[in-house]
Amino acid sequence: MTVVVVGDAALDVVVRPNGPITFGDDTRATITRSMGGAGANTAAWLAHLGTDVVLVSRVGADSAGRQLEATLTEAGVRCAFTIDPTAATGGVVVLIDAEGRRTMLSDRGANARLRASDLDPALLTSAQHLHLSGYVLLDASSREAGVDALAAARAAGLTASVDPQAAAMIDDVTVFLDCVRGVDLLLPNAEELRALGGQAVLRVVSAVAVTDGAHGASWLSPESVESVAAPETECVDSTGAGDAFNAGVLTAWLSGASTRDSLLAGVTAGSAAVRQVGARPPARPR
Repeated sequence: MTVVVVGDAALDVVVRPNGPITFGDDTRATITRSMGGAGANTAAWLAHLGTDVVLVSRVGADSAGRQLEATLTEAGVRCAFTIDPTAATGGVVVLIDAEGRRTMLSDRGANARLRASDLDPALLTSAQHLHLSGYVLLDASSREAGVDALAAARAAGLTASVDPQAAAMIDDVTVFLDCVRGVDLLLPNAEELRALGGQAVLRVVSAVAVTDGAHGASWLSPESVESVAAPETECVDSTGAGDAFNAGVLTAWLSGASTRDSLLAGVTAGSAAVRQVGARPPARPR
């Protein structure tokens, strides 16, 4: 089983202040630099869970882009990167509070310049599924590339999924829903689902797997609702938890698991993600 992921790749700078931030002055903090970007995170977790995965993304002609490709390749992800000669690789500053909740300040950089031509149609001939990070659809500059990727997947007979990614960035619900019309699985969190109209999205997509933090996750379809609890775990850093959930759900669902077992696989991966700093999965044993 091969999954093609289309989405952002970026470098994260994760900042955990040692106390309240003193604006206009200095605050001591613990700072971690790691791989990030929603598309790259999901691809890395898919590889970690044993799925063959290709990441289609756009990076700059810089050391950050080279570092991302090397790190992802080492993690088992096949990188199909377009090198942008004029834009820098994306970067994200992630602020983590005492409860492990993350606030992100992002610069998509080259990701915002994604083009339909960045997806080689040959990648779809041997794949079963395409997963699209919603950030591609949330920016007008890359939206057409996302819509074209979903159309190409449909024409090639692949199933498709989309993660909306950021409720605060869904400026026009009608436009976003038009972009994801016909998608097999939408993967929002509870806030994103509310922003998109709740269960009314089932008029547009076939099914929804929605996360609700410590409350677990649910699978919504026109026929039924299935819910599972999340395991109790300490939240160190919630960065990438949704991306890990996506990978867990997709790995199980595409392998023929039931909706319940797919949700359980998702919350297990998401819980593993929040127990560590950064969005990447644990390093593979050498």
